[in-house]
Amino acid sequence: MRRCAAPARVNIAASMTTHSFFAPSAIHLEALLAEELTTMGATGAVAARGGAAFSGSVELAYRACLWSRVASRVLLVLARFPAATPEALYEGVRSIRWGEHLRGESTIAVDCKVMQSSITHAHYAALKVKDAVVDQLRDETGTRPSVDLENPDLRIHARVRRDEATISIDLAGEPMHRRGYRARGVAAPLKENLAAAILLRAQWPRIASEGGELADPMCGSGTLPIEAALIAADIAPGLLRERWGFEGWAGHERATWEALLREARERREAGRARNIAPLRGYDHDPAAVRTALANVERAGLGHIVHVERQELEDCAPAHAGANGLLVANPPYGERIGASDALPELYARLGRVMRDRFQGWRAAVLASDAELGHRLGLRATKVHTLYNGRIECRLLHFEIGADHTVARLPRPAAPEARSSSAAMLANRLRKNQKHLARWLARESISCYRLYDADLPEYALAIDVYEGAHRWIHVQEYAPPKSIDPAVARNRLREALGVILEVLDADESQLFLKTRRPQKARSQYEKLGSGGALREVSEDGCRLLVNLEDYLDTGLFLDQRLTRRMLRELAHGRDFLNLFGYTGAATVHAARGGARSTTTVDLSRTYLDWARRNLELNGFTASRHALIQADCLRWLEEPQARRGLIFLEPPTFSTSKRMRGTLDVQRDHASLIDRTARLLVPGGVLIFSTNLRTFAMDREALPHLAFEDLSRATLPKDFERSPRMHRCWRITVRKE
Repeated sequence: MRRCAAPARVNIAASMTTHSFFAPSAIHLEALLAEELTTMGATGAVAARGGAAFSGSVELAYRACLWSRVASRVLLVLARFPAATPEALYEGVRSIRWGEHLRGESTIAVDCKVMQSSITHAHYAALKVKDAVVDQLRDETGTRPSVDLENPDLRIHARVRRDEATISIDLAGEPMHRRGYRARGVAAPLKENLAAAILLRAQWPRIASEGGELADPMCGSGTLPIEAALIAADIAPGLLRERWGFEGWAGHERATWEALLREARERREAGRARNIAPLRGYDHDPAAVRTALANVERAGLGHIVHVERQELEDCAPAHAGANGLLVANPPYGERIGASDALPELYARLGRVMRDRFQGWRAAVLASDAELGHRLGLRATKVHTLYNGRIECRLLHFEIGADHTVARLPRPAAPEARSSSAAMLANRLRKNQKHLARWLARESISCYRLYDADLPEYALAIDVYEGAHRWIHVQEYAPPKSIDPAVARNRLREALGVILEVLDADESQLFLKTRRPQKARSQYEKLGSGGALREVSEDGCRLLVNLEDYLDTGLFLDQRLTRRMLRELAHGRDFLNLFGYTGAATVHAARGGARSTTTVDLSRTYLDWARRNLELNGFTASRHALIQADCLRWLEEPQARRGLIFLEPPTFSTSKRMRGTLDVQRDHASLIDRTARLLVPGGVLIFSTNLRTFAMDREALPHLAFEDLSRATLPKDFERSPRMHRCWRITVRKE
């Protein structure tokens, strides 16, 4: 596809008189608009407060009306003069030769703004402007124009700033963001010219010219995909409009306008015939999808833009391996979407971006810079924009591992913290002091420092020492009764205190949110591409992932359990069911196990376990890794083992599983089947982190149980003893 070009200039027989114009725009888009006008041939286009000033012919102004994607109006400036009083404003307006612009029988409307002036009432100023126009025409022609606020023949724009008035004719007539394709909007629609500005800032014209795709996973009424299609197909955004302000202007050059329309229509037909890469809009709301489809059809872009209902997690490029632009305007929380759900929504969007759109560029319009951190990507550029009165940040990303960061809101500075933050700091220091001798004596480098000790700060804080010190923070999601703003402030306070007390910077801290759920939380994937970092435990080298999962691949509460397995493993064949990342297997191998077998349904975790084994010098010849549903695997004939570690998830389900696993409901059957694999004198270690777990010994009378929960509870988890349950199980002698 050829490069998307700026609108070409054509030779049109028209008046070449040079006029002064001003094109208003949203705040922070002035420079972008000036660049756009320059490509159209504007002389000396200059960004100014609230828009861009330029000079040129009437043909240039018409071209700006038809082709500008950013401007909100195009104003023909008639006069500027001092207007410190209403009388001066009246006289200045009356001095303009209105007969050159208005017919006596025409209708008018006056829009007026006053800023930093002696005249303070905009409505009164508008009345003075209207009176001056009407009085002059009545005196000169004997007829007077009437007022029509809704559909006037000519709309006059008056601006009084610092006692200077600027009087203009609005050539657009109504805001230019009203392209004509919007059938009806959904909640909080994005204005069309702001959508176009987002795309221009995101370099969409270049991406489109190179054959890149576009995806909007939260398309709402479809504004972003439609504007993207207009750009990619070289279609003038004003071509669908049925009415323009200059059509009622006495100086209207009809032949000039009709020639521009012919040119734009020819370019539209050529653009529609291009081979344009897929432009896709997705939304989970069926009503929004219906609205978007209607808008796409009204825009005549049904063959270019594809819109469908899709859950956020299911959005993906149209073609595998394709590159392109992902663009999104997530809810702001002011009118749509609960504000307390926004952090999780941004986290979900970030996961989709990292998991599905590697190699793409992205642009996300965020209403809050802190929400942008939840995406888990490092922005390469940030633009400030306004959607209506809402200040937003347009975050630009290159989606790839080099730009992945922890999802960390900005920590609160010391001066911004509440008095209760000092209590948290004191508690962290107290815990550090309490654990220091034990950590040194046991040579422990990975430990829990804090676990919701203070109700105001519901966090679990784990420290991992390796090549560097890393801090893994899990926030226990606050209940709905807590004001979300209060919860966010407490979290920011806590992060600031943690970094200060542990003498760390933000690059060392990784934040997760843990919410109540049935499934074992460590299996919930948050992202991809997180680095595996090496830590040590009792001489074993183990890899942890601090970014992609709620848990890191190393359950710290099982530290003493793994040590016990290591002591029991010598000369035995070891079986690790629901093996996860194989940390227990590494300990058993280090303890002298004759062989090890690790069974897990996840290929990802088995690969992780393989890397852990290889890191410690253990090869596959004696250490089997089996990808299988453990429940089905136990139904097949298996070799007996002398030592088995059984740590099932609290609840588990998978498309590859037959049925579900509920540890409380199913543990008796699971333990029974596992114990059948023990050799005489063999040992089964069973463990769970279900706090409400109750062992059903009566259902297993042939087995002997020794509760090791206290004996295997590490010192750093003594504050939460119910999260760690462990039994030694053997077969009773006949």
